[in-house]
This record gives sequence, structure tokens and C-alpha cells, in this order.
Amino acid sequence: MPRRFVDLSIYLENDTLSDPPGYAPRIEYLSHHSTAEQVTAFFPGLQPSDLPDSEGWAIEHVRLNTHNGTHLDAPYHFHSTMNESLGQRERAITIDEVPLEWCFQPGVKLDFTGMDDGYVVTADDVEAELARIGHVLQPLEIVVVNTRAGKRYGQADYVSSGCGMGFEATMYLLERGVRLTGTDAWSWDAPFAHTAERYAQTHDASLIWEGHKAGRNIGYCHLEKLHNLESLPARGFYISCFPHKIRGASAGWTRAVAIFDDALNAA
Repeated sequence: MPRRFVDLSIYLENDTLSDPPGYAPRIEYLSHHSTAEQVTAFFPGLQPSDLPDSEGWAIEHVRLNTHNGTHLDAPYHFHSTMNESLGQRERAITIDEVPLEWCFQPGVKLDFTGMDDGYVVTADDVEAELARIGHVLQPLEIVVVNTRAGKRYGQADYVSSGCGMGFEATMYLLERGVRLTGTDAWSWDAPFAHTAERYAQTHDASLIWEGHKAGRNIGYCHLEKLHNLESLPARGFYISCFPHKIRGASAGWTRAVAIFDDALNAA
């Protein structure tokens, strides 16, 4: 049976607002003509004019951090330990240690596009949305949340757009066996600009990064800066999001893809 693929990833590119100031990627593009002398350096006596059309190779130099572009966060990003709620406080795994079976599973989409920027999603919100779509969570399903940020990518307000997943909402998913989640916003948590306002009023440090910090209790991964979630149904697809294998890292870049396959769904 034919498969249909939906790209859920943003570009790694210059000059598009995808990160806070100082955190953006930078790509230097070298053309075929500008690298001809690089090629000749490997072969003494060779001249650029000896190459077809005097062309070398196209190559790019890329300056990145592991959280640029669409990426998968490892439990190590959130905290140094994990699984306290499971009875044993363990060293948090890094991105090269994430079980591969977490990264290819049936997907479930929760639609939170109607929630205000900065809103902190609760367990009750998750339960209500699951009831609306008529779904009971199964272990290892990949749960992605569609927020208002998805349509603000590249705009000046992208980083501060969208709702975030609170501690209780995240634990609701993890306690039901979910180990990989995702969002189209810059962060799984509410945007920092909104959290900073709440902290200024309360001085309650537990509000900061509360969804991420759920990983202390149960280790999990999440995708950030997904794209095109609006095109997905609530269920009926698989998500593939294998991360780049960076030793000891807190995250890895991924080409996240939704796969619609009648044969898989019928299995």
C-alpha cells in the first residue's frame, strides 16, 4: 500500500527568526568555483582549469548548537538525573543513549491552537482534549501538541508564542507510558517571557521550566520546533524522529516526519 510522508521539520537556515538572539544557526555556503583550489590541493600539478567547468565541490560550514532547528531533547537536557518517581534516581541519559524504539511510534496530536500565548496546559486540559478526539493513550505513543506558535515561525514573536506544557500535564502523559513528546513552539514549556512575568509576581522558582523538569521524575524526550502540525489529524499516523548520534549531548537534530501507512495502521 502507498505511504504518504509529511515533513514536520523546520529548515536550518540563515536570517529566519527561530531562536532568541545569540542562539541562531549560521551557515556559510561555498560554491563550486570558490572551492576549485581546495580540490587541486589534493592533487599536485592539477589546475582549476583542468576540472570540468573549473568547478570544485559545493560545501557548507555550519555553526550550530544542538537545539537549533527541529531537534530531540534528551533527558540529560532537563536535569542530571531521571526516574525518581519510578523508584530509582538514575543518571539522565544523553541523546546517543535514547532508545531507538522511542523514536518511531504511532503519533497523537493534541490541538491547543486556541490557547493563549503563555498559557500553561494542565492535566485536565490534556484529559479533555483526549476525550474530544476519542483516544486512550498507549505506552510509547508519540504525543505532539499543536500551538499558536506553529503559524508564527519566522515572525518576530515566534519565540514568545504558543502555550506551554506544565508539570502536571507532562506527568499525565509520562505516567501513561509516553516517553516522547513534541511541540511546534520554541520550547515545551510556556515561553520564558510569560514565565518571567509569573515569577516576578510570585517568586516561585518551581514555575520555571516545569514541563522540562518533569524529566527528573520520569525520563522522557521531546521534540521542539516542529512544523506543519496543522496538517495532521488527531491520530492515524506514525512519527519518525531519530536524532543525530552526538556523544554525550543534550539534544540531537532530527528530520521529523509523519508517516501515513494503511498497512501499518491495520497491523
